[in-house]
Amino acid sequence: MRVDLFDFDLPPERIALRPVSPRDAARMLVVRPGSVPELTDAQVRDLPELLAPGDALVVNDTRVFPARLDGIRRRSSSQGEGVKVEAMLHKRLGPDAWLALARPGKRLAPGDTIEFASPNGGAVLAARVEGKGEGGEVTLRFAAAGPALDSAIAAIGHIPLPPYIAAKRADDAQDRADYQTMFAAHEGSVAAPTAGLHFTPELIARLAARGVETHRVTLHVGAGTFLPVKADDTQDHRMHAEWGEVSPEAAASLNAVKARGGKVVTVGTTATRLIESAASGDGRLSAWRGETDIFITPGTRFRFIDGMLTNFHLPRSTLVMLVAAFVGHDTQKGAYAHAIASGYRFYSYGDACLLLPQARP
Repeated sequence: MRVDLFDFDLPPERIALRPVSPRDAARMLVVRPGSVPELTDAQVRDLPELLAPGDALVVNDTRVFPARLDGIRRRSSSQGEGVKVEAMLHKRLGPDAWLALARPGKRLAPGDTIEFASPNGGAVLAARVEGKGEGGEVTLRFAAAGPALDSAIAAIGHIPLPPYIAAKRADDAQDRADYQTMFAAHEGSVAAPTAGLHFTPELIARLAARGVETHRVTLHVGAGTFLPVKADDTQDHRMHAEWGEVSPEAAASLNAVKARGGKVVTVGTTATRLIESAASGDGRLSAWRGETDIFITPGTRFRFIDGMLTNFHLPRSTLVMLVAAFVGHDTQKGAYAHAIASGYRFYSYGDACLLLPQARP
C-alpha cells in the first residue's frame, strides 16, 4: 500500500508532553468495527467493565534504560572544541560495545573518539567509533566494560524521550518515573511500551477481581521505533529487528484462555507484534525467544489476538499501519478523525484506544 494513505494532519496542541495523573484517568476511545463502526468515549479505568471474566491482558514487561548519550567528537588532529553528537544506544554487541544511532552521523568516521559527559559536567565516558553503517548507525567501543559500563551509562545517560517531546522540552527527573510502566522488569528498551503507561496497581486489582488475567511477555523496543517510514510503498520498508521472549508458562496460559473461549487483548503494539510472531498458522501460541522484524500492514491475517489497547500513533508510522491492519483502514481513519476532533491527546504520553473487532471466523 502507498505510505501516504496513512498520513493525517494533527494539530501540535494534541501532542501530549506529560501524562495525566493518575495514569488510569487517561481517556480511552473504544473502537468496535462493523458495517457502521462504533466509537465510544471512555477512560482507561473503565477497562474492567469492557472485558469479560475469563479474558486476558498481555503486557510487555521491558524496562527503558537511559540510552541517549550526549557527547563531543574528538580527533587527534583537531582536539579544540570538537563537534557535539548524540548517540542512541540500541543493541549491545559485547561487554564494551554497542550499536547506536548517531546524530549527526555524517560527522563521524571510524577511528573518532567521542567523550560522553554527565549533564552536570562530571564523569566522562569515552568511546571509539569502530564502524559505520547506514542511516547514522555506528559501532561504539567504550573504555569501560560490563557492570562498570552499565553504571556509567546509568549515571550520564538521558531517558530517550521521543523526538516530538524532546524537541519541545528537555528530559527531567520526572520522566525517569513517567516513562516507565508499572510492569517494567527486564532492562533493554530505548522506548516505553506506552500503552502500558496507563496502568496502576489499583486498576490491575480491579481487573483481577473481574476475573481478567494479566500475563507478561518481553519485547525490547529498539531505536527503529523512532524512525520514519521513508519508502513510498509499505512493501519497500524494512523493519528493525527487536529481541523478545514468550515464556512457556505465558504461552500455555494464553492458549488455555483461548481454549475456554476467553479473549486475549494485547497491551500495546509491541506485545501485539511479539504474540503474532510466536503464534502458528493454526492459532496456537508457542514459547518463543529471539528477534522479530514482523511488519503488520492491512491484509495481514492476525493469528492469535482478539483485541488491543494502544495509544494514538504518528502519521505514516508502522504503528498506525498496524492499527489499520487490525480494525480496517477506514475504521482507523474514522477513529483518528474522531479523536482529533474530540480533543484526545496523542503519542507516548497521550490517551488510549481499545480496539475490539468482531469475532473472526
